[in-house]
Amino acid sequence: MNDELFNIIERLANLLRQETRLEGQSLGLQPIQQEALYYLSTCNRYSDTTLAVTEFLGLTKGTVSQSLKILESKALISKVKDENDKRITHLKVTQIGRDFLMKTCPPQKFTDAISGLSPDDQCDTKALLRKVLSNYQKSTGRVAFGVCRRCQYNQQIGDGILCGLTKEKLTNHDVTLICREFLA
Repeated sequence: MNDELFNIIERLANLLRQETRLEGQSLGLQPIQQEALYYLSTCNRYSDTTLAVTEFLGLTKGTVSQSLKILESKALISKVKDENDKRITHLKVTQIGRDFLMKTCPPQKFTDAISGLSPDDQCDTKALLRKVLSNYQKSTGRVAFGVCRRCQYNQQIGDGILCGLTKEKLTNHDVTLICREFLA
């Protein structure tokens, strides 16, 4: 049973990589560069640094740095110094990068395949895959990088949402993004 499930998930992941690789060729991007760009489009302000990209992708800092340089040279990302701590550099997806991602992520064929499922099947699949991901992350001890709204630090307060870790207010958009500080 586990072998079959692993094979299904691996096959899906491989097909997704193939589709995105084809799209990335239009800009001369390697898969790792596309993965970094996609990650940066989904992460929050606490998670948009070179270190966070390195942790998320599970690669060396050198490999990630080279990939980020290429994304910057193609004007897909820009570097922005933190307003409060000038030692921190945030990596922001540019409009060109967002336009590219709008066309390519998720691949249209994947969207079509998911659309073939009933709304209930789509919800059930998301819930089951979320559980598998959570269990797998716990068993490997890897950083969760979960969505903010599902985090223990996410707190509803009278006039909005607060991150219990940073004590900063969050927007409705913030809570839809991935955070490296996520705690299930």
